[in-house]
Amino acid sequence: MVASNPTTAVEEIRPPASTTGWWGWLRANLFNTPFNTLLTLCILVGFYKILPPLMRWVFIDSSWIAGADACRAAGGACWSVVGKNLRFILFGFFPYHQQWRPVLAIAILIGLFFYSRDRRRWNRKLVYYWAGGLLIMGLFMHGGVLGMSVVDTDQWSGLCLTLLLALFGLSAAYPLGVLLALGRRSRLPAIKALCVIYIELIRGVPLISLLFMASVMFPLFLPEGITINKILRAQVAIILFTAAYIAEVVRGGLQAIPRGQYEAAESLGLDYPQRMRLIILPQALKIVIPPTVSILVSAFKDTSLVVIIGLFDLLKTTQATLANPEWMGFSTEAYLFIALLYFMGCFSMSNFSRHLEKELKS
Repeated sequence: MVASNPTTAVEEIRPPASTTGWWGWLRANLFNTPFNTLLTLCILVGFYKILPPLMRWVFIDSSWIAGADACRAAGGACWSVVGKNLRFILFGFFPYHQQWRPVLAIAILIGLFFYSRDRRRWNRKLVYYWAGGLLIMGLFMHGGVLGMSVVDTDQWSGLCLTLLLALFGLSAAYPLGVLLALGRRSRLPAIKALCVIYIELIRGVPLISLLFMASVMFPLFLPEGITINKILRAQVAIILFTAAYIAEVVRGGLQAIPRGQYEAAESLGLDYPQRMRLIILPQALKIVIPPTVSILVSAFKDTSLVVIIGLFDLLKTTQATLANPEWMGFSTEAYLFIALLYFMGCFSMSNFSRHLEKELKS
């Protein structure tokens, strides 16, 4: 019997070139079966037919700074409808010479989001930063201090109003949804019944009906001489609507936690608030991150429905621009622009949720 020599060099055998690299990926994913091959070829032909004229319309024959008449003569996309009306689309009726104030407010908001992206900064200081940032944003928007003129909320419009409704709507709806989910699983019959009625009632009607109720019918029940800001009424309707959907998602996460976790928390001698805050909710909310973010993204897009009740959000200011006879016929370019803005907001939320999931799994 001859012992093998472990130090003998063994020639490395490489895999076939057709299974590695970009060609291997193409064969494995796009040309692995006759049906996939046919489907890939059809898609490539479609791209060949669609992309060249689309690129020509978007870039080559497009007009970026020309007037409306020159745009019509060019035949391509008229991006001038956005460029020449950008300030009205973004800021609406906010005083023209004071529009630096909403710009700074939006910059502060974006800065807070970027700062909060790192989970290591999630501490008590972050709450103070957000509270201070929101206070400064409110002062910039409303004015009345440091020599800034007062701007009534009726003039808050465009992107500012959209971000306002989205930020406070999502921030207030999430904790309310968690409380409703806990209430629906409560052992107290009265609390459970109230939460069930609320959730099922709100989820059974569309958001537009709540907006109409808040805008048209609710003022009829107020005493004479008392009015509530229209934006505030719409904000409350969005919060109540979104919270009902978040409640059901969180309830699903609570039900997914094994019974042993509840029993272990009880065995430690923790009371109900401590069990929920320290043991159960951290696990449940981690489980439901994807569906929760999906609801928040939908709620962000649903803020555009306030156009129905006459609020000049980003969509309404765009429609007002297109109502100008000079810019009629260029709705495609204008709506593509605001679609891009909504996409950036939704993609940022989705990207952050994926980033958060990876961090929590590590």
